[in-house]
Amino acid sequence: MINSSVKFLTIEGMEGAGKSTNLNYVIDFFQQRGIPFTATREPGGTEISEKIRHLLLEHHNESLAPLAELMLIFAARAQHISKVIRPALEAGQWVICDRFTDATYAYQGEGRQLGGEKVELLERFVQQDLQPDLTIILDVPVALSAARVEQRGGELDRFEVEGSDFFQRVRDAYHQRASEAPERYALIDASQSLAQVNTELQNILEQLLD
Repeated sequence: MINSSVKFLTIEGMEGAGKSTNLNYVIDFFQQRGIPFTATREPGGTEISEKIRHLLLEHHNESLAPLAELMLIFAARAQHISKVIRPALEAGQWVICDRFTDATYAYQGEGRQLGGEKVELLERFVQQDLQPDLTIILDVPVALSAARVEQRGGELDRFEVEGSDFFQRVRDAYHQRASEAPERYALIDASQSLAQVNTELQNILEQLLD
């Protein structure tokens, strides 16, 4: 049974939104306060789920069908929930997750244009009653996202090579979900300075702890 005194926190955002940097800030916030937590990521988080992540991100000679992509993501999620997320919550640890099902609605439901109904069906089957208590969305315009990814350099994965139309659908999906359930989402303008974003994060996290 999940401990009612702990919460499940997820961090969302497109490529170039500063998710990794700000996730480290959130982790430091919990460490400084001595709050027990588990930090993890999706897709991934377990040995098997990380192997599925590799399949999802790498380029293949054969194209990956959008529906196959969706099923792989939920296969990784089922393993992740079973082996990491639920055990941590039941043990009285907060869970901080880099992406979760909101990313699936955004990237597969809208980006790949599979529709939210397929995602919702799998969400109910795999997660049952498990939902994040708070989802922080780091939001940047599509053009800025692309510019930051380019500045970062290195080889682009299967998602990063998608065009601006794809990422506009992803961004719009995040905004739509945040507007439909404002009590569960915190939308942060990640085009601000890092100091400004960190200040907003701190305020959000302190309210979550109250």
